[in-house]
Amino acid sequence: MGTEYIPAERQEVIADLVGRNGVVTVAQLSSLLKVSEITIRRDLDFLAAQGVLKRVHGGAVPAMASGVEPPYSLRAQAAAPTKPLSLTFDLGFVNAAGNTRVTTLNATENLKVRPIDSRWQFAEAVGTVYGRNQDSVTAEQVTAMGRVDYTVVTRLHVFAGGTYQRDRFAGISRRFEEIGGVALQLVSRPRDVLGAELGAAVTQQRSTAAVQDNFVALRVATSYKHNLTDDAFVQQSVEALPNVQEFKDLRVNSETALVAPITRQIALRLSYVVRFDNVPEPGFLKTDRVLSSGVQIAL
Repeated sequence: MGTEYIPAERQEVIADLVGRNGVVTVAQLSSLLKVSEITIRRDLDFLAAQGVLKRVHGGAVPAMASGVEPPYSLRAQAAAPTKPLSLTFDLGFVNAAGNTRVTTLNATENLKVRPIDSRWQFAEAVGTVYGRNQDSVTAEQVTAMGRVDYTVVTRLHVFAGGTYQRDRFAGISRRFEEIGGVALQLVSRPRDVLGAELGAAVTQQRSTAAVQDNFVALRVATSYKHNLTDDAFVQQSVEALPNVQEFKDLRVNSETALVAPITRQIALRLSYVVRFDNVPEPGFLKTDRVLSSGVQIAL
């Protein structure tokens, strides 16, 4: 059974769907929210008057300064139901530099679940980079994360989650982090999406030298996505984690990614990741860089 919303809550859900999908239809919203098409049209007219979205024939799109209606290819996306589940696999070649220099393979899995009539979103990801040369391991990195988001109001979320990392060639035997905070969508346009996050991370880590270190860090992050076409996009994300007990102990992670579809389910993916640790483990470098290229498979 779908959630029953009061008008203000229903309008927030509509605004969020428009922001995430780029386009919605009256029929689609009526079916998802279990209300009449007359009610949906009334909600869309109200949100359009507030400048939240722009009315087009049969539905709505995000408000655009140009006032130009999006192309048919964008409007036609509304004919298909919004997918509550997104699952992708990335497979490719990696060229690593910094604490290890190696060309090898990597694999990453990403899962997102967001029921249409729910304010909750669940995400998890697992990735690995492993290289071996004859009898010696040249690269060994494993990362895993899980996260839950809850939409408070349109464009404002709260979140909590955890991460695990193993990176022997940066001197990290294991690192656990529990994170929490707020996320704000600063810009939501058909071509551009900009978000920011602010929170904290509780870290427990053990080095390859068996040194245990537990601390609390602030967490500031931002992400920007620009749609080059209806399907291809470039995305930039940056995360900073300063240790609240020793601010010079600062970690910064960044990723630049370009995704260009080949077919409906397969895309080329190129990414460049930089991991910076201002106070690395003794004997290790501050910066690791990973350039990867391969394919992304969406299921």
